[in-house]
Order: sequence, then structure tokens, then C-alpha cells
Amino acid sequence: MRLKNTFFYTLRENVKDEDSTSGNLLVRSGMIKKTASGIYMFLPLGLKVKQKLENIIREEMDKAGANELSMPILLPSDVFEASGRLSSFGKDMFKLKDRYERDYLLGPTHEELFVLAAKEKVKSYRDLPFNIYQIGDKFRDEARPRYGLIRTREFTMKDAYSFDIDEAHTDIAYSNMTKAYHNIFKRLDLDYRVVKSDTGAMGGLLSEEYQALSSIGEDTLVICNKCDFASNIEVAEVKSNYEKKEELKEIEMVHTPNVRTINDLVNFLNIDINDTVKSLVYNIDGEIVMILIKGDRDLNETKVKKLLGALDMTMATEEELKKITNGTFGSLGPVNIKAKIIADNEILKMTNFVCGANKEDYHYINVNLKDFDIYKVADIVNISENDKCPVCGSKITFKKGIEIGNTFKLGTKYSEALGLNYLDESNKLKPVDMGCYGIGTARCISAVAEQHHDENGIIWPLSIAPYPVCLVLAGNDEEMIKTADNIYDLLMEKGIDVLYDDRNERAGVKFKDMDLIGIPIRITVGKKVKEGLVEIKTRDNKINKDVKIEEVYDNIKEFKINA
Repeated sequence: MRLKNTFFYTLRENVKDEDSTSGNLLVRSGMIKKTASGIYMFLPLGLKVKQKLENIIREEMDKAGANELSMPILLPSDVFEASGRLSSFGKDMFKLKDRYERDYLLGPTHEELFVLAAKEKVKSYRDLPFNIYQIGDKFRDEARPRYGLIRTREFTMKDAYSFDIDEAHTDIAYSNMTKAYHNIFKRLDLDYRVVKSDTGAMGGLLSEEYQALSSIGEDTLVICNKCDFASNIEVAEVKSNYEKKEELKEIEMVHTPNVRTINDLVNFLNIDINDTVKSLVYNIDGEIVMILIKGDRDLNETKVKKLLGALDMTMATEEELKKITNGTFGSLGPVNIKAKIIADNEILKMTNFVCGANKEDYHYINVNLKDFDIYKVADIVNISENDKCPVCGSKITFKKGIEIGNTFKLGTKYSEALGLNYLDESNKLKPVDMGCYGIGTARCISAVAEQHHDENGIIWPLSIAPYPVCLVLAGNDEEMIKTADNIYDLLMEKGIDVLYDDRNERAGVKFKDMDLIGIPIRITVGKKVKEGLVEIKTRDNKINKDVKIEEVYDNIKEFKINA
């Protein structure tokens, strides 16, 4: 494509309302433009990147035996009501009514629709297995859209669904999709990890996330330095070796003026933080509940919700707190509290600990399990870097990741809810077993830009660069123009997509623009034309050489652009 007289622009300054490197570079390079919070348009260069990425996904999905289709984005809400997810998605859904006051929503996901499609085919075990997928738009009313394309309200996803007779056969489909995913992310040149994760609103038996490592990642990944254990912190099991056993003492109330936090308490009483208990009060699906964790721990709300099968969990308000105690935040404890108490596993290993007395400016010391009743005990805290790997006991490290893909073993959750059944060989009716496999295409673009850039701009891998080669005309005499035109025509004729910068701009401006938009290979036609030479330079600076004009194509084809 010739740049002159085409829709192309770049921005010289950083964008003020972009809070990530990738978002800033993608906007500055003229690939995307924000139209509202969490909503972006893809401009010509950005669209080419998106299309190339989607084609890689298609190639690997088709190779794995999946069939592509297209789903609507305007969905009747009664389908989600039937599956039980109308309430679980809550405010994340964009809801609307048509002129007849019928309820619709903009699809946040499409499990239900895929089940409806599968019902048209599936009658007998002979109709299974199969795998169908789409690459389409999704809509979620994110409370805090951020990081450019990483968390948006409108986004494109590849979602695939496998349909099988039982879990054992779903395992085969799951394995095939895993191979396809590894192929896809390898072709994108992404540094990623596969981690166990929470099934969340999707439900099902197993969930794994594909996380691209990045300092701006919203997810914390727990990775063992020795074995292959990797998990999202949301579900990482804590196997604590902590235990304090001593002769039980009598509970005692002590005056603790102006002590509001665990650190205040530790300093005021001159005690070890391991001898303190945090008492947290939540409204969980309308019930006020107290949660106990050791003073040095952080609560894992995902684990609590899973333990209780809860949909909604928020910190209690002062008004809600009055329903269970006369105490105030900063003086709460489990003794004589009028609420169910959920305790972390470590609480059972504590003796003579310190907690709030439900009376402002007072705490109890020497509190023990005999002093209150516990409703449930479970692992409900975040793993810390001081903990050991729950599998092999070795050291763990934390890394940040951008979730770029996920896979789920859904089991029969959706088929049972929506009546997707088949007759087995004994003529018995059974629910179809399902798997679900998603990739966020825009997130992949951002993850690549986060991992592949320098101070001058993006450094796209050849696989998804908007153009693999840019041809820069660095002068305006006739010989340069003729040489550049000839090289452009030759490469295009050979099937190599070239971005030809023939604008009436200074060479320095052109070089900066080509670096910013991240074209992998640059051919510069400049003053050395008179010597029969042009320059070939790669964006990653690994190659920078002069070649004979007649040998340009031979040099370019060595990059295996169309491989």
C-alpha cells in the first residue's frame, strides 16, 4: 500500500488518558482510537493486525477440527434466565427492551446460544463429538475499563465449544484445544503461562487461563520454581505449616485506645502479628457474616464465594454492622457476635490470640476456639510468597499476567439447564458433556505490544505485523523514486505485502513513523542508490546492512514472510 493520499496518521506525544504502554502506543501509531470509556475503533493498520491474528486462530482451530459459525450479539434474555446466569452476570450485562417491551441483552458470552445450535444436530450418540466456534463481539458493562484494549466494554473473542458423550471424551477435545492454543500463542511470540483458575460465572469442573506475562497484568500468578505448578492467586491453595500450641489462658479484655488496624495492635501491645486475628464483616447474598483470618493474611473473596456458593459479596456498611454488634470497625471480634463465623484453616491452629472485643478502644487477649462458635472452616486466604508450593513444597514466586485465553471443562451444566440430551447405545437419554475455549483477540494484540516494544514504538512479530515490510523513499530525485517504485512493484508481484512510504515528508519523520507502528523489516531507498545499494534494517535492530538493488528480493525472502 502506498501511504501517500491514504488514511494514515501518527501522534507525536503520549496520550494522556491511556494508562498502559500498549494502549498508548496503539493509539499513537494510529491503530486504534478511543470513542468512549472502554470502547475503541480499529483503524486501517490496527484492523490489519486484528485480522492477521484472527486468521492465525482460524488456521489452528480449523486444523484441530473445529467448524466456524457466526452468532448474533443481540440475544433474548430468557435464554440466560433458563441457564441461571441472568442473575450471576448482574450489572455486567447491557440490557435493553425492544418496541414490544420484550427483554434483550447484548451478548456477554454465548454458551447458551451454542447449546441451542447444538440441539438442532444432536439426537443420538452417533451425532457426537463435534466442535464449533466463532470469532465475534462481546459486551460487558465493566465498572472500570482500563489498560487500553485489555479491559473494555466491547471486545472480540474467539469462543469454541466441544460436545461429547462424557467427560472422558471431553478430555480428548480439551487436549486438542490445548495443543491449538500453544500453537497460536507460539506464533504470536508471546511469553505466557498456563495456570489453574476459578470457574467463576462460567461454572464447570475445571478452568485454566493462558496468561501473558506483563507488569501491568491484572492477575497475580503463583508459579513454583521447581515443579510445574502454576495458578491464579484466586484459587492457589494455601498449605500452611503455621501452628502455635500452648497452654490455654483465660480471655481478658484490655484497653487499646485509638487502635484501629492490625499494625496498630501489634505496636501497641508489642506482640507478634502471628498472634492476631483479623475480623472482617461482609454482606454475603443478603446475610451479614464475620470472617476470621490470621493477622498477616489477606482474605481471598473468590474462595469464600465458592465455599458458600454465593453470588454477591460486599463489605458490610456501618448500618449492617449494627445488626450483629455494638462494636465498630477496628474493634471487631468473634466473641459474643450475632452472626455466622467463617474461619480460615490457620485459625484452628492458634491459641491465646488477640482480636477485637466488639467495644470501641478495647481488644481481647488470650482468645481461644472455646470462646466462640465457628460455622465453617476452609482455606479462604491468599497464598503469599512466604508460603511453599502446595504441590512440592518448594519456593514460589509471583508474576503479573494478562489473561489472553481460557479453557473450561463445563461438564453438563448448560446441557442439563437447556435440555441438550442424546440417546446412548442403550437408548437411555443422557446430557451432553461440554468444553469451552476462549481467546481474547484484542487482549492478545495488547499483550504482544506490552512484551514487544522499545522507546521508539511497537516491534511486531512478522506473524501479525500490519505489513511485514516497509519501503521508505528517503529522497525525491528521479533515480530514487524510480528505484523505490520498481522494488515496490517487484515485492508486491512476489506476494509480499509492502507499506510504501512515498509521502512528501522528511526521511526522519518517515523513520520515526515506521518505528512507531512497528513494521518488522525496513527497506530504505536513499543516496546510496547511486552506488547501486539500498539499506535493509529490521525493527529489532538485529540486521542493518546495505544490499545491491537487484538482490533486494533474495534478501527479503530469507525472512520467510509467507511461511
